[in-house]
Amino acid sequence: MPLILLVEDNEMNRDMLSRRLMRRGFTVSIAVDGAEGVARCEQELPDLVIMDLSLPVLDGWEATRRIKSMPTTRHIPVIALTAHAMEGEDERARVAGCDDFETKPVELPRLLAKVVALLKLPPPTSPQ
Repeated sequence: MPLILLVEDNEMNRDMLSRRLMRRGFTVSIAVDGAEGVARCEQELPDLVIMDLSLPVLDGWEATRRIKSMPTTRHIPVIALTAHAMEGEDERARVAGCDDFETKPVELPRLLAKVVALLKLPPPTSPQ
């Protein structure tokens, strides 16, 4: 299954998102700040990054810019994650290099639909 790098400093959010993604069959790697996120992205070459924008050390905006500026990682889709969903934030995230945008609290079905679309996976089948 695809490897998702989750860059999130909030322990509760990390735990909830990683468990739910793993339950759906994804492999999850975790970084707790933007600098670690950039380093892990270079080392692990995940299939997708879910990037909190408000991070310590290096914020998600700059971490995304760095990921998208490197030839080895620029192709990796990034979904921005923020609790500060002010008007224009989604466009600002796209300018920084994010491929999609999701607000907190996370609506998991909507986030999963974005993950599936960006990874070009077949839609999950619902149990009968």
